[in-house]
Amino acid sequence: MNHYLLTYHLAPDYLERRPAFRDAHLALAWDAAESGGLVLGGAVEDPVDTALLLFAGEGPEGAEAFARADPYVTSGIVQRWTVRRWNTVVGARAVNPVRPEGQA
Repeated sequence: MNHYLLTYHLAPDYLERRPAFRDAHLALAWDAAESGGLVLGGAVEDPVDTALLLFAGEGPEGAEAFARADPYVTSGIVQRWTVRRWNTVVGARAVNPVRPEGQA
């Protein structure tokens, strides 16, 4: 398993337009979380211009399919998105745990 970060770059009017698409977006997100693909997701604040969604899977396909189906993307309030593999090394769910020498 690997981790993938789906990064959304939000339109300047994202907050104004979001209410029309929020329920459908949240339904998609909760379905993805309950199926195990989406680990965490949310907007970055001050300013709200980016959102990050962490996916787990063998490849980036789950994150990419989510973005292509997301009403935020199809409506244009997400101007562009990217998916990148994230090599997690610290934490209980790290894919490639690395500890200091002498620590198990």
